[in-house]
Amino acid sequence: MRITPTSIPDVKLIEPSVFGDARGFFFESWNRRDFEAAGLAADFVQDNHSRSARNVLRGLHYQIEHAQGKLVRVIAGEVFDVAVDLRKRSPTFGQHVAMTLSESDKRILWIPPGFAHGFLVVSETAEFLYKTTDYWYQAHDRTLLWNDPALGIAWPLDGAPTLAAKDAAGTPFADAALYA
Repeated sequence: MRITPTSIPDVKLIEPSVFGDARGFFFESWNRRDFEAAGLAADFVQDNHSRSARNVLRGLHYQIEHAQGKLVRVIAGEVFDVAVDLRKRSPTFGQHVAMTLSESDKRILWIPPGFAHGFLVVSETAEFLYKTTDYWYQAHDRTLLWNDPALGIAWPLDGAPTLAAKDAAGTPFADAALYA
């Protein structure tokens, strides 16, 4: 397993060692010992699984209290994944990391607490798995406006995205609740 920092060093790209043969493949998608050795101590409490069609955009979601660290990966299809730093004291405050994750590359992304997260499905369908370090609390759930020009995210859209009502009505970055 190779763990490397992205353009925002606290967000890590995990490239597992994949062992394949005529039967298929095997890899560890999470190993507490390896993560701790890389300085990523995380206690996961919840696993989430979504399936979405092409051009579905989910996000940018975060919890202002009970901030969640997320370990995200795609098990079917391909997504354009985005994490936005909402930590006011961070040297990368307001910046984002964006990359493609797919079933074929098997890459995994670690997004620490303090980030908004979202993804756009770029294949016909995609199944997305993520582990979280805290539970979901509706009262603390927030949505950052996915297409706010202040964020400068170059979503690879094929037409208008399919959005949930809460994502369409997200809060602009300038008005968003932020982390200290």
